[in-house]
Amino acid sequence: MTPFPKPGPGLHRAAGASDSPLNGAPGTTAAGTVSAGSVSAGTDSTGSDALLAFARQADAADPLAHYRARFAGADSDLVYFDGNSLGRPPVSAIERVETFLREEWAGRLIRGWDENWLRLPYEIGDRIGASVIGAAAGQTVIGDSTTVLLYKLSRAAVDAQVARDPERTEIVLDTDNFPTDRYVLDGIAKERGLTLRWIEVDTSAGVTAEQLSGVVGPKTALVVLSHVAYRSAHLADAAELTRIAHEAGALILWDLCHSAGATAVEADAWGFDLAVGCTYKYLNGGPGSPAFAYVREGLQGELSQPIQGWWGTSDMFAMGPRYEPAPGMQRFVSGTASIVGMLAMQDTLEMIEEAGMAAIRAKSEALTAYAICLHEAWLAPLGATLATPADPAERGGHVTLHHPAMREVNARLWTQEVIPDYRDPGGLRIGLAPLSTSFDEVYRGLAAARDTLVAVLAEKQ
Repeated sequence: MTPFPKPGPGLHRAAGASDSPLNGAPGTTAAGTVSAGSVSAGTDSTGSDALLAFARQADAADPLAHYRARFAGADSDLVYFDGNSLGRPPVSAIERVETFLREEWAGRLIRGWDENWLRLPYEIGDRIGASVIGAAAGQTVIGDSTTVLLYKLSRAAVDAQVARDPERTEIVLDTDNFPTDRYVLDGIAKERGLTLRWIEVDTSAGVTAEQLSGVVGPKTALVVLSHVAYRSAHLADAAELTRIAHEAGALILWDLCHSAGATAVEADAWGFDLAVGCTYKYLNGGPGSPAFAYVREGLQGELSQPIQGWWGTSDMFAMGPRYEPAPGMQRFVSGTASIVGMLAMQDTLEMIEEAGMAAIRAKSEALTAYAICLHEAWLAPLGATLATPADPAERGGHVTLHHPAMREVNARLWTQEVIPDYRDPGGLRIGLAPLSTSFDEVYRGLAAARDTLVAVLAEKQ
């Protein structure tokens, strides 16, 4: 059982506010609740002390706290709020890669392919499927970048749909989807003579069921959405949106880049057709580690992927004159994926398999709730606004705070060994990786953000 219950009376978001996002979390008692509203921008030491005490109590009760020590640099004073862009490396991953370079690459040379490397895209793909995205074996594979996999699956999907029904000439996506998704789909639409149907969304929220229902129909070939919005962290109702797409006869592709490893995903149970996701965020595969692709088993044989490479043939070493697609997920592999990246992510996959995504998601909710509580105590009085859903059921693994000065705040924080990131318009993103982030780290990072914003505003007066 998780020690991080749902919201209720407890730590208050502001003076006179109603329920806290951290009610009953570890270490809280009736006598130890905190009125965050009493903490003006760092001037009320009693309130700050209570918020810090809460963080320490939460860390002491956290069943996942011991995983933090497995990450390189986690014992330093640096505050890392960018695990949703590039995760910390596990210490064992560094050791694994060093062993690979010395013993497998240098020691075994070309023999390494037959002895181990050739099967990695499928073995690790199945591990991601089983422990991270809720997919049975034989539906997930590693290879290429997210952008390339997105192109391959989207292009294959629309080609299959148009072949079945030439009237299905529209791709549905939202205006705040991640740029690579929008750019790739724009290119496919131009290549194939298709039309993009845009859903206008609030950059502090995401796509709703009502919005999707209003645009899909008999002309829709494919819907492409992000499970967690990269700016706002809005967590989509993937099961319901998938149902709506299917009801219209469309296929749906989910971008899982900001959810894989931080939020629960049930690709099979929710009826996904297709999905892509990166592995260098919460899966800690390292810079440029290869992405993963999911294709529903019953759909695999119907799709012809557009980048035909020798890894995707039925017999790659036959070197035949014509491309003959392999059965199953192998047909969606084009060329050689990064072995180093696949090896590095195995250590985080082992942690996820041990901890379970339910416990990881529970801690993610508690970390983001605590960040929101600190924001409302310290940053909201300075004019910052929350650009992330307050409801944990609609919130992914990061928190975005808006203020016109946040670009400057972010730049100054980096010089102080506090590493969030910035996204226009005026958004400071606080990325909280559940396995490697502590509540004390959240406290220290938001305190630094508060003090830096105070300094920036004072200079502008």
